[in-house]
Amino acid sequence: MNKTQLVDSIQAKLGEGATKKCAEAALSAVLGAISDAVKANEKVQLVGFGTFEMKVRAARTGRNPQTGDEIKIEASQTLAFKPSSTFKTVIAPKKSCKKGGCKKKK
Repeated sequence: MNKTQLVDSIQAKLGEGATKKCAEAALSAVLGAISDAVKANEKVQLVGFGTFEMKVRAARTGRNPQTGDEIKIEASQTLAFKPSSTFKTVIAPKKSCKKGGCKKKK
């Protein structure tokens, strides 16, 4: 799904009175608010969906895979998203089988 398709989906869920321009403005506002909060090192937690936050990777020593030489990898920041347990069950429902696996009934 791309942004245009997402805007169309939002417009459909808002109902007949909603315009495409209104749906696009709503999407832009939500994405902008999330981006601004994460830039300010705030955790954005959307209950039932997930959590966005900045994570810091410490400086470390790595290896060049071609030569095997040690190289220094600088510290960096990266965006992390952790889906909520509710969102996880919507995407991949848990199987109700025990540890031994599912057995077919005869």
